[in-house]
Amino acid sequence: MLHLVANYRDDDELLPARRAAIELINLIRPTVAICWYVTFAAHALYLHPEWRDRVQHDEEAARAFAQEVRRWYPFTPFVGARARRNITWRGQRIPAGRLVLLDIYGTLHSASNFVGAGRFDPWRFTGGREDIDPIYAFIPQGGGEMATGHRCPGEEVVLIHLTEAVRVLAAIDYSMAPDSLDIPLHRIPATPDRGCMLQTTRLQRR
Repeated sequence: MLHLVANYRDDDELLPARRAAIELINLIRPTVAICWYVTFAAHALYLHPEWRDRVQHDEEAARAFAQEVRRWYPFTPFVGARARRNITWRGQRIPAGRLVLLDIYGTLHSASNFVGAGRFDPWRFTGGREDIDPIYAFIPQGGGEMATGHRCPGEEVVLIHLTEAVRVLAAIDYSMAPDSLDIPLHRIPATPDRGCMLQTTRLQRR
C-alpha cells in the first residue's frame, strides 16, 4: 500500500508528500477500524444464527448483513465540529466557536429514517430499497457526499472487508462468553467490556 501511494503519479507527477500521507491514512484508518465491526458482526451472527447459511452462500446477503451491522451497532456514536461563524440552522442560532454534535447513533436508529428501526434486519439493504437515504440517513462513517461532506473515503474499503469477514465468521461454529454479549455505550468506540470472547467448536466448509 505504501509503495503504491508513494509511486502514484497524477498528471505524470508524484503526489506531494503531504497529500500522499493523507491518502495513505485514508486507507489505513478504515482498515484498522474494521476490527470493531468484525467484533459486532460476530455478536450479530451469534444472536441471529438464521442468517449463517444465507450469508455463506449469497454475497448480496453477506453485504446486506454487513450493512445492517454498520447501522445497528454503536461504532461511532457522534461526530463533532465547531461553527466557524454565527449561523442559524432550522431556527436554532449557533454562535461562532460553538461545538455541534451530529448524533450518528440516534440517526441510524430513528424510525423516521428506517422502517422497523428498532430491530436488526439485514433485509432492509437488499433488493435496491429506495426508502433509505444513503447520504443523510445511513451515516455510520459520516454523512453527506464523500467528495464534499464529512464522510469517510474508506467506507467502501470497510464494507468489502467486513462482508468477507461476515462470510468467514458464518462458517465457524462458535459460542460467545456471557460477558461478551453486553455492549455498554459509555465507551467510544463501544465494545464488549471484556472483548469478543469466542469459543469455536467446528469450522464448516464454505
